[in-house]
Amino acid sequence: MEKEISSKRPFRGIIADLKGRALCYKQDWITGLRSGFGILAPTTYIFFASALPVIAFGEQLSRDTEGALSTVETLASTALCGVIHSILGGQPLLILGVAEPTVLMYIYLYNFAKGRPELGKELYLAWVAWVCVWTALLLFLMAILNAANIINRFTRIAGELFGMLISVLFIQQAIKGMVGEFSMPKEGDSKLEKYKFEWLYTNGLLGLIFTFGLLYTALKSRKARSWRYGTGWYRSFIADYGVPLMVVVWTALSFTTPSKLPSGVPRRLFSPLPWDSASLEHWTVIKDMGKVSPGYIFAAFIPALMIAGLYFFDHSVASQLAQQKEFNLKNPSAYHYDILLLGFMTLICGLLGLPPSNGVLPQSPMHTKSLAVLKRQLIRRKMVKTAKESIRKRATSSEVYENMQEVFIEMDKSPIAKTDRTVILELQDLKEAVMKSHEEEGERDEESGFDPEKHLDAYLPVRVNEQRVSNLLQSLLVAGAVLAMPAIKLMPTSVLWGYFAYMAIDSLPGNQFFERTMLLFVLPSRRFKVLERAHASFVEKVPYKSMAAFTILQIVYFGICYGVTWIPVAGIMFPVPFFLLIAIRQYILPKLFNQSHLRELDAAEYEEIPGTPRDPLELSFRATDSTKGVPENDAEILDELTTRRGELKVRTQSLNEDKGNQVYPKEEVQGGDGTLSTTRQ
Repeated sequence: MEKEISSKRPFRGIIADLKGRALCYKQDWITGLRSGFGILAPTTYIFFASALPVIAFGEQLSRDTEGALSTVETLASTALCGVIHSILGGQPLLILGVAEPTVLMYIYLYNFAKGRPELGKELYLAWVAWVCVWTALLLFLMAILNAANIINRFTRIAGELFGMLISVLFIQQAIKGMVGEFSMPKEGDSKLEKYKFEWLYTNGLLGLIFTFGLLYTALKSRKARSWRYGTGWYRSFIADYGVPLMVVVWTALSFTTPSKLPSGVPRRLFSPLPWDSASLEHWTVIKDMGKVSPGYIFAAFIPALMIAGLYFFDHSVASQLAQQKEFNLKNPSAYHYDILLLGFMTLICGLLGLPPSNGVLPQSPMHTKSLAVLKRQLIRRKMVKTAKESIRKRATSSEVYENMQEVFIEMDKSPIAKTDRTVILELQDLKEAVMKSHEEEGERDEESGFDPEKHLDAYLPVRVNEQRVSNLLQSLLVAGAVLAMPAIKLMPTSVLWGYFAYMAIDSLPGNQFFERTMLLFVLPSRRFKVLERAHASFVEKVPYKSMAAFTILQIVYFGICYGVTWIPVAGIMFPVPFFLLIAIRQYILPKLFNQSHLRELDAAEYEEIPGTPRDPLELSFRATDSTKGVPENDAEILDELTTRRGELKVRTQSLNEDKGNQVYPKEEVQGGDGTLSTTRQ
């Protein structure tokens, strides 16, 4: 009872967050600086993952607000909020940016203001500034009253419905953009040659080529880590940077069109330059706020209520996925304080005429994952060096292990979390591997026994290089992109439509709502195919009828959520159905479904079961020695363990009784005599 009263005390959460993060603030900077040039890899990776969507959203805003906002404003907001959060934020792993829900809200607000003579396009940004003022006040109130305590009420069903809605809106925008390539823009002059029928038709056909070309090559490059060809470094480079590389390639190809085409075919990104008057006037929007009538100032509270709830949900979920327990983070979370800081950033952006930024998916967990790769490389390098020195000095197996353990503990130190027995237990498999190899082989050499260069990767626990430098650097790069607008404007708009389609399709794998919807179309005679591949645990733990009923209910509810976005003025209420899901999940769904089934279908974690191949010959390649001694790439290991949302999968043992040919991730296949046998690593 006393604890419950304490949790309701105002400012309790903010104070606790500040105390916790203050203890590790200095270490956040020291760790980042000590990483050296290695920090540049996750920095550039996240920069491209963050900047490209923001550029695309800027073009969408420019088209739908008739130039009131553009790519300059979306990039400026992302850079400004990113710098503030990287320095002052509670959780520096969280990546901020202008997101699709913000774009959608700003378009609704523009359509509302445009139809009101008292506002119009002239006072649109001034009125939106008042919306941001109200939004900031509501976020302050949420942070003060510890509203982040209820974030766990937003379960998987809400997150996946929201993710599916964003994916569908991306597809919708891509289709609208492609169709628009065949017609003249609203602000276009029909007397210009490029707007004649034959050139509009040519522009549209070129647009289809660039859109589908980017979509196809981006999806292919995303899967580069599973390619058969090329070195591990090459495949990882293509997988990490292939999408921005494809944007550059297709932009370059757009300049290889015949010289007889008129200027403006293919159509390119239209945006004012940062130093143009159209961009500069946004910074002084605060002086127009007094021109908004009191009635509209108070009316701004209604959309602010929607935006505040949306930001609270989106920001907190992104922060949750950036610090999942499987990442083994040492530093504490700061949900309450980050909501407070988000309120200040929303206020600043509103007063500057910029669309606010908040925590984004999947960039936030992608950032954590990339830092886990960096930390793994740093730990591995030092442990391998220590092990080799010990072996060279003819140390015993126990001494080799103890020396490696000391290195791991030293690099795993945190000013917050003290080293406990859990760390030692995490290295138990490594200890057994070192001891066993010594007992069986009697010696360690390059051909047999424990070789740290070849075998260490399989036993390293997941650790993250928790620091602020990478977030700050990528935000500064986004700021640099604002100055690079002359180069960005060379990009064909059709390439952006392809990128919208890519974002939509790439986000679907790992969304259990989408996977269950696809299962509805699988014939009963073909369902065994699902079990042959890695699959979510609900496939085996929940009866098909219950799964189908739950999925159909989700589809109907999703139709309602999507339908709300089409309502001209009331579309701004589209977050309301997601807030209602809290009550529906807590009070209605338990009465319709078995509790154990509901826990599986709405689980907090993505639990995956490895597939069980039906044909033993399918594993014949694994039974050979062709892959012996070839170390897996660090990024590839983590890539296989995460969904496209950046969520870590929790692998469990299959419930099927027939497990004869199943090979688990931590088992090593040995086929020296032609037979298939496995040993647990």
